[in-house]
Amino acid sequence: MIASMTAFARREIHLPWGSLSWEIRSVNQRYLEPGFRLPESLRSLETALRQRLKQKLARGKLDLTLKFYPADDRQELVLNEPLLQKLVTSAEKVRSKTAEAAPLDPLKLLEWPGVIQASAVDEEEIQAEALTLFDLALDDLQAHRLREGEALAAMIEERLQQITTHLQSAQTYLPAALEAWRNSLQEKAAKLQVEVDPARLEQEIVLLAQKQDVAEELDRLEAHVKEVRRALNSKGPVGRRLDFLMQEMNREANTLGSKAMSLDMTQVSVELKVLIEQMREQIQNIE
Repeated sequence: MIASMTAFARREIHLPWGSLSWEIRSVNQRYLEPGFRLPESLRSLETALRQRLKQKLARGKLDLTLKFYPADDRQELVLNEPLLQKLVTSAEKVRSKTAEAAPLDPLKLLEWPGVIQASAVDEEEIQAEALTLFDLALDDLQAHRLREGEALAAMIEERLQQITTHLQSAQTYLPAALEAWRNSLQEKAAKLQVEVDPARLEQEIVLLAQKQDVAEELDRLEAHVKEVRRALNSKGPVGRRLDFLMQEMNREANTLGSKAMSLDMTQVSVELKVLIEQMREQIQNIE
């Protein structure tokens, strides 16, 4: 089953020590390109998060944001008295050597990094919960990608059916085109009052038929249609393979147009290229 690269997932959890929330946004990209936004206190998780991500996704540009909100009633302030005493001692030494020094401002001392500390929280527990929540968010994201992929597959299948119909029609156009060309030669010869050798006329028809034979292109297009269907029903990332098949189908459709002997065949070529381009645009979102 194919998966889209466009999806969104959000998970959050509330515990006595605070809340965690993950938001993951995914869009199409040729390779897997994650961008993590983590709280500084949980920055050490990034390596483990990247490993978990690679196990589940192969392509896509992802914005992954983790937010941590400590519980207010768990944030008791702790005074780092040894550090405070060192600051006071150092400040007194400076004052003793400085004339007209201003008195110490207690609030300024409290703003010094490390003087005021929040009560300790079990960091390992927070990290474990963040990883578990990340796995759940990834599962939600993958489920969303699969739902989107199912819709993309349906749109592609619809266009494959239309392509098959056009290919079947093209098979019937060539004999009529050759007959029309034969009649055209005969009409021109009649207007010029030139006698046409029937054997020579048939020889020209055979040569033209060989040059304008599109059976090979039609066969290859039918084979590509089958291969696209096979890819849509396979497991794992298939976006790049489908993109390659679109290039091949477009090339065959162009050749078909260059060999067209009638307006009907030209129209088939145009319709095929339109349908192939529509599929190609959708395939850009497939993993």
